[in-house]
Amino acid sequence: GGSLTKLAYYSTVQHKVARVRSFDHSGKDIENEPLYEISVQEEITARLHFIKFENTYIEACLDFIKDHLVNTETKVIKATGGGAYKFKDLIEKKLGLKVDKEDVMTCLIKGCNFVLRNIPHEVFAYQKDSDTEFRFQTNHPNIFPYLLVNIGSGVSIVKVETEDKFEWIGGSSIGGGTFWGLGALLTKTKKFDELLQLASKGQHTNVDMLVKDVYGGAYQTLGLSGNLIASSFGKSTTADKEFSKEDMAKSLLHMISNDIGQLACLYAKLHNLDKIYFGGFFIRGHPVTMRTITYSINFFSKGEVQALFLRHEGYLGAIGAFLKGAEQDNPNQYSWGENYAGSSGLMSTSPDVYLMQRTRSGTFDMLEMDRLERPLVNLPLLKDPSTYIPDTVDLTDDAMARKYWLTCFEEALDGVAKRAAASQPDSIDAVERAEKFRQKYWNKLQTLRQQPFAYGTLTVRSLLDTREHCLNEFNFPDPYSKVKQKENGIALKCFQSVIESLDSLGWEERQFALVKGLLAGNVFDWGAKAVSDVLESEPQFGFEEAKSKLQERPWLEDSYSQWLERLKEGPPHKCALIFADNSGIDIILGVFPFVRELLSRGTEVILACNSGPALNDVTYSESLIVTERIAAMDPVIQSALREEKLLLVQTGSSSPCLDLSRLDKGLAVLVRERKTDLVIIEGMGRAIHTNYYAALKCESLKLAVIKNSWLADRLGGKIFSVIFKYEVPCK
Repeated sequence: GGSLTKLAYYSTVQHKVARVRSFDHSGKDIENEPLYEISVQEEITARLHFIKFENTYIEACLDFIKDHLVNTETKVIKATGGGAYKFKDLIEKKLGLKVDKEDVMTCLIKGCNFVLRNIPHEVFAYQKDSDTEFRFQTNHPNIFPYLLVNIGSGVSIVKVETEDKFEWIGGSSIGGGTFWGLGALLTKTKKFDELLQLASKGQHTNVDMLVKDVYGGAYQTLGLSGNLIASSFGKSTTADKEFSKEDMAKSLLHMISNDIGQLACLYAKLHNLDKIYFGGFFIRGHPVTMRTITYSINFFSKGEVQALFLRHEGYLGAIGAFLKGAEQDNPNQYSWGENYAGSSGLMSTSPDVYLMQRTRSGTFDMLEMDRLERPLVNLPLLKDPSTYIPDTVDLTDDAMARKYWLTCFEEALDGVAKRAAASQPDSIDAVERAEKFRQKYWNKLQTLRQQPFAYGTLTVRSLLDTREHCLNEFNFPDPYSKVKQKENGIALKCFQSVIESLDSLGWEERQFALVKGLLAGNVFDWGAKAVSDVLESEPQFGFEEAKSKLQERPWLEDSYSQWLERLKEGPPHKCALIFADNSGIDIILGVFPFVRELLSRGTEVILACNSGPALNDVTYSESLIVTERIAAMDPVIQSALREEKLLLVQTGSSSPCLDLSRLDKGLAVLVRERKTDLVIIEGMGRAIHTNYYAALKCESLKLAVIKNSWLADRLGGKIFSVIFKYEVPCK
């Protein structure tokens, strides 16, 4: 580009993963042996890296490419943008490669489609006076059609209809170059950033003629407010005083932004589009330009069209050029996830901070995307995927909640680092790596205190996910693996006696005992400090102790009577989808007796567990072993497995929370095939931090025990309050 070089490259990353597999127990006494063996293996995954360099550091960028990215098989490097012409000879000479130039607009749109599809909080609207400037939008499952307004030297307006179908529908020669050029003539300031700096301090009303300057107030007949600009630079024709550089820069910025805003608005209306994404070096995260563009669009469209910006706007061309080069291994056939551990977030856009960050070094911004093993899709049972928001509380908005949760994660950090080091007693560098993890996550938390919007909407889920990403980066794939192994073994020994006592109860009594068991199992959550403190200090704390902790009915959220009524009066559900939470007592003594009861009623069950580890949550591979053991003890489970009435699937997630818009495709297919008509979500992460307000097309049960006193207080309860939310969709 004109001032920045953006580099996109693909690498394979070797990292450790925890694997579990059953022992071969043939002819052995298995009474005192662990339930399964845990091994840590190396796995290779794909990662996309995107780095920005300033053009003044182009040599450093090329050195980086030469030292790390070029091998003997590399013959061609894909390039796009004005710099592909300007630096072509330098690149070819320094790297000994042929530069293959790609069309700028094609690359831009390919890149735009990629980030819209793969980064959930990519798009934001700019709000000047709110606590945080950025309002992130939920990704609509269908990203097309949209208008892309690219403001570089001039303005290009492109209508994008599908992955490959787009057309240039208009533009203007009055763009960023005009602002820069006229600004330089007016202020003698040659640098673009400095010009914006001047504009941010200026007062345009000293230079511009307003409606009230012409009419003495508002122009009521046409409904024009008195503060509206009637004529840009209008006062300079009559005043004989000198105008300040700041005021002239501000006036110029308003003039050009208003012009572009009106043009974009007219094209959007002409083509019946309500999404306009703005990009190009004129925007580049600058608050003054985003503010004026937003105001202009809002004014000319009367609030019907929204000006939208992209978190990774500067990378679009580079991503597109990379995708063009990688077409034989089409990256679009995979799902990708942002790696929070390796990405620098959206920087604060206050102009003073911004300049400081720009001069820090040659690379000042990075984005990493990890390829996910399986494609992710919406849960087919979401009532309206386009309005679904997984998270219950937006910490970007809620300053009090933000302060509490950031402090909560800071206070838990030493314990997490100790647990990580202790999980690898045979490793000589485990303590050192755990300290590096602690430092990295601490730094992320400090960034988020200053810039809560750095990675999109800040939520408890994003804080948990960032912690998991940082643990993985320092090769702690599953710090709770030994804890889970032990707890699964203990719980299995109690399974038969729990089933016997349930079977001895009358029908109605049994339904309540099953729900109570499910809730008591949910207490066993190492992610909650109130619980981990008890589990650390009282190893004998078990299922019965957990039941005694539960709030007595009526619960904080209590629709148990309606659920019981539904079971009594209604036909059996066709198929239930259950999202399980913790290992050990939770899944074995809480979830499985509940599953068994549903199966006995004639309901098929899909049991969904995490694909990868997070805290002490049960993983899909652990659930296979646990289910096999339970089936050996219980004929109901055994025959259900044999007849495929009980199906175990993975969610596609490695998070303690649950995003129903990013689930494993195989799970979605099964949900459709089996005509699922009941969804059960259990646990604080999946049913309270996320999905508390999720609307589904079928009946749902959301149940959890609140194991955090601040959250309990927020919801009007006490610690160990119970949420039992049975919802039936409106017909």
